Amino acid sequence: MDAIGDQVEIGILVYPGAQMAAVHGLTDLFAVANRMAADLGARRSPLLRVCHWAEMPGQPLAVSFDSHPQAHHRPRVMIIPPSLTEEPGPDLIDRFCNDLRQWHREGALLVSVCVGVFFIAASGLLDGRSATTHWNFAQSLAERFPLVKVEANLPLLEDGDIITSAGLMAWTELGLKLVERFQGQTLAAETARFLAVAPVHAMPGPGSVFSPRLDHGDEAVLKVQHWLQSTGAREVNLALMADCAGLEQRTFLRRFRSATGLKPTEYCQQVRVGRACRMLEFTNRSIDQIAWGVGYQDPGAFRKVFHKVTGLAPGEYRKHVVGPAG
Repeated sequence: MDAIGDQVEIGILVYPGAQMAAVHGLTDLFAVANRMAADLGARRSPLLRVCHWAEMPGQPLAVSFDSHPQAHHRPRVMIIPPSLTEEPGPDLIDRFCNDLRQWHREGALLVSVCVGVFFIAASGLLDGRSATTHWNFAQSLAERFPLVKVEANLPLLEDGDIITSAGLMAWTELGLKLVERFQGQTLAAETARFLAVAPVHAMPGPGSVFSPRLDHGDEAVLKVQHWLQSTGAREVNLALMADCAGLEQRTFLRRFRSATGLKPTEYCQQVRVGRACRMLEFTNRSIDQIAWGVGYQDPGAFRKVFHKVTGLAPGEYRKHVVGPAG
């Protein structure tokens, strides 16, 4: 589980026009997960603390609700819910750009539901990256933010430090995925069972979805992590990563492994394999084409790395997620 300590602060951005069913539904979902953890005696499971962030009259963005009130706030996750009205306009989304960039810079996982992706796109954090949204808004997202690679055919797109989803009601699945990430698969399944909703489907292979550690507090390393996610870890090497961090190579190696739990080469492999998994599931590209697409000139080397990370050959993975005819 990607959690340090006994508490994970999850923020929900309550903007004008936000779907309050999603805001309160997610709040209830995380409360149920905490209760399941207590009932099952999961002492090592962190508490999920939920905070609603909203604009107050004449004041900057602040916490309007805190499930476990404390003075200090540093969200580990920030969720931008959907809207029941219409696509958010520039004047609205621009008001939150600086806050989203700051949270992301401090290591928060950004999560959007449906048109919530427009807020992240406006901040520039999706430039050159892939994202998904509701099919009804995909063309507008692509037109307003041409640097974003819109993949409207994907119901959910997990990309390390940013997660986007397409469906208006996708907040239930996203909530369960966050429970799984921070409290484990058993508690996610128990929460789903209690709420009588579809559980999170486990993907084949332990490394098929990469959930990097972002809450370690090392700003230099976090800067490199964001850079690797935005570039897909293609055409990178130790010298470039150390230069991005502003550190001497030996110092960078030590601090990167201490912060993330992985060597830089292992981290890059996880990023590339995560993108390859998405291509295997949602495209008809050959395995060789996918290998080249994620930065491997030698498809044979790609197959070895893919098996090392997921425990499956690329072809086996594709059969597991889309079936023999996929």
